[in-house]
Amino acid sequence: MNAEPGHARNEGEFRGPRPPEGEEDPAPSAPRPAAPEGAASRKYAVEEVNRALVATAGRPRTVLDVGCGIGLNGAAVKRTGARVTGIEIASGSRARAGAVLDEVLAADITSDAAVREALGDRRFDLLLFADVLEHTADPLAVLCRFLPHLEEDGHVIVSLPNVAAWPVRLGLLAGRFDYEPSGILDDSHLRFFTRASAIGLVERAGLEVLRVEQNPMLVRAAKGLILRGMGAGEDPADLASSLPYKAYQALVRPLEDVVADRAPGLLAFQHVIIARKPPRPRRMRLTVGMLTMDEEESVGAMIGEIRRVAPDAEILCVDSSTRDRTPEIAAGLGARVLRQVPPRGHGPAMELLMYSAAARSELLIYLDCDFTYPAENIPVLRRLVEEEGADVVNCARTRTRPAAMPVPNYLANRTFAAMAHAMHGIPTSDVHSGMRAYRCSVIRAFDFDGEGDALPIDTLLFPAKCGYRVVEMPIDYNERVGTSKLRKLAGTVWTMIRLLRALPVGHRLGDRYERR
Repeated sequence: MNAEPGHARNEGEFRGPRPPEGEEDPAPSAPRPAAPEGAASRKYAVEEVNRALVATAGRPRTVLDVGCGIGLNGAAVKRTGARVTGIEIASGSRARAGAVLDEVLAADITSDAAVREALGDRRFDLLLFADVLEHTADPLAVLCRFLPHLEEDGHVIVSLPNVAAWPVRLGLLAGRFDYEPSGILDDSHLRFFTRASAIGLVERAGLEVLRVEQNPMLVRAAKGLILRGMGAGEDPADLASSLPYKAYQALVRPLEDVVADRAPGLLAFQHVIIARKPPRPRRMRLTVGMLTMDEEESVGAMIGEIRRVAPDAEILCVDSSTRDRTPEIAAGLGARVLRQVPPRGHGPAMELLMYSAAARSELLIYLDCDFTYPAENIPVLRRLVEEEGADVVNCARTRTRPAAMPVPNYLANRTFAAMAHAMHGIPTSDVHSGMRAYRCSVIRAFDFDGEGDALPIDTLLFPAKCGYRVVEMPIDYNERVGTSKLRKLAGTVWTMIRLLRALPVGHRLGDRYERR
């Protein structure tokens, strides 16, 4: 997962073959050529989830799966809570997809009129093009046709087979370029792409490429032998549900990913490009969030401060109070209160806060409810996101030691920041800040796991390593009102766990991390 986007070039893209005389020309609008019922499912001996594509989908609210096939990828994304709409031209595949997706539309994706009629003015958080564009005569036109149906800051994931994979290169050296029923040299492909030309296609559509992942071409190169050894089932999805396949995904695939990441242009079977509609300056719907737990003496005053500096903001409290009237006070002052009782800890509470805000807002700014972080910073953070295009703003308390922070806490924070820099290349000075701003589309682009403590490690490092623009600005840190709920030992252990677990995510160096 250390793949870097590279530069847009046109090299490596060329047209596929015309079918032999007398055979049907595959429909350019379909992700696979139409065939009679029962036969269509046999063109592909194996149907499987595009693992790299699904892993990068995050938690979108709405998804349009263009050329959804039998719905495997859309169904996997739907399990994150998304509403998934598919578009599929083949009737047999469409019927199966309809059983697992929220809805499936029949439309010719090469026709402006057909797409407009099917979708109207609907817009989606995420557009999926899972191995469909290479089946069309004009992939760029198809991609651009759907962009009006993408939300502001919305994401697009495009998967394309890699014609420069090592088995194809070896075949060319031996004078072979033989078309097959499926795979990279699928006989219904009209276009072929290298890594560079795949990135170029997405960039020519006016999208901002964030990163490129891959599905490896190592064990897959022996697919023919494996299928002959195992025998193909009646259903092309049978192999994916078999015990050997599950063992491969759990034990072998992670190692393949590490190896293929070293030379994705050679070792990738598919390039999976994660891109988005470039952010534009605009006023955004703002949520200001707080985690509250027995904050009766401060919650009213904090809400008053937030109202003073951000009168249009929705205030959201995820509350785990068990001993006082914090939730009643917050609700009485107009805040939206989500209760998490019995308390589950900081991580689950922060996960609930972030995704609840992202479900209905465009910008989230959160801070503690104890006056340690001045609410006067909210307009500054808002301007950095709305006007200057930041995706995440990290408020650093520890450029120098604040008087309100005990020396052991300061030293621990600086040590964790130094470890993040050494392990991930992110030049942060505060990985545990309790005040940050997030473009909500960035939150939805990840599937953050809040179980345990130290979730701010993930919510800072993941965006910084995956192509988003992160700005770090120094702030004051004040004496708290009330008592600290910090669990020092658990926080330390979970910090180490999360620093290690973040190693495979994105790519090192954080070249879009800006310190101010």
